[in-house]
Amino acid sequence: MAISNGKEVFVKGRVVTSKRQSLPKARNNSLSNILAAIRRYSVSSIADVQVRITTGESQVEVPTDQDGVFECLIDYCKEERVQVELVGKEDYQAVPVQKSITRLGGKHGLISDIDDTILISHATEIGKKFWLSISKNAYTRRPFPGVSEFYHNLKVEGAYEVFYVSSSDWSLFDLIEDFLEYRNIPKGPILLKDKHINLKNIWKSGGGSHHHKSEKIRFLLSFFPEMNFVLMGDSGQHDPEIYAEIKREFPDRIRAVFIREVRSKSTNLPERDQMKDSLGFHFVKNTEEAIEIAQSLKLFQK
Repeated sequence: MAISNGKEVFVKGRVVTSKRQSLPKARNNSLSNILAAIRRYSVSSIADVQVRITTGESQVEVPTDQDGVFECLIDYCKEERVQVELVGKEDYQAVPVQKSITRLGGKHGLISDIDDTILISHATEIGKKFWLSISKNAYTRRPFPGVSEFYHNLKVEGAYEVFYVSSSDWSLFDLIEDFLEYRNIPKGPILLKDKHINLKNIWKSGGGSHHHKSEKIRFLLSFFPEMNFVLMGDSGQHDPEIYAEIKREFPDRIRAVFIREVRSKSTNLPERDQMKDSLGFHFVKNTEEAIEIAQSLKLFQK
């Protein structure tokens, strides 16, 4: 991933062993999807290698961490691409990779969760979530009704840049990209959980601490200082608490917060009432309700 605010380029990626993965198809059965999931999670991260990032006349070198993840900021030289290559590791037959730089600007941005916000995942039910994650693919996973319309209204009518911040792991990056394209949901930078998931701990995918979400949202607020944001999440994985923390810290930068209710038990909690009253949160049962509220708040206007 390479995104720019017009001054710098933020580059992030993960170095892994190569994998062979056929393109998913809508007609694939569960067995085909399970085999694809096994291949996806069979790759190994390559830790402690130097990665050289080059764009125009700017160049930096950074190491990968224990999960094979690297990231850096590099001066924006009005180039359209960055080149990423391994340095000084002759035992790896690595080919340099070029990525397009996505320059983003404007006044408004949408930061959206993925699981149970746009993608039906049953994240609060481990068994259902695990089965969906291995038995379905990008074309057979289902979105919530109305999400494509809602996000396109924000992007086209309201000129919102779209960002995705999720607790899904990096192994699902290609699946999420394909899902967004197939379901006609606006694409945007995807910031996922850095911790590497493999076949031994595949059942932990999407679980654990969600603290990284607040870190990534803070990064976006810092990297795009002139942009105000709408936050979209769900009530199943601590999004309300994370977004409340962000809203209190950046009260003038958050235009609205929408939380999709996925747990009926959480609808009457006192802390949720406080979020509604003091922070202006909007807890919604479906996308149609969110669209009506967005229209009343004039979010679809530039």
